[in-house]
Amino acid sequence: MVACVDCGDLVNPLTAAMQIESAVLYGLTAALFGEITIRQGREEQGNFDSYPIARMADSPVIETHFVLSGGSKWGGLGEPGTPPLAPAVANAIFAVTGKRIRSLPLKNASLGA
Repeated sequence: MVACVDCGDLVNPLTAAMQIESAVLYGLTAALFGEITIRQGREEQGNFDSYPIARMADSPVIETHFVLSGGSKWGGLGEPGTPPLAPAVANAIFAVTGKRIRSLPLKNASLGA
């Protein structure tokens, strides 16, 4: 996975890279597993022990690059690594299988023939 981020000015590159890389893993969790199910009027996932998350062992290699465009305003980096993940993975699945994914999480998608 390659993440290219234009964050204007960059003070601490290592911290910024860690922020992006953790956001990528969080985005993968949301895309692959992110759903809350209800049974008999109660949520089944009450905490992280019952909500599947992507672990570091599941992580792809993440390569982070910064495009420093500068700018006159300073701010935080935030979570720009998270929102593009689900569409990127869905497009990759389409490129490989020819099937469009129209809903998340991907664990519920039918990718078979």
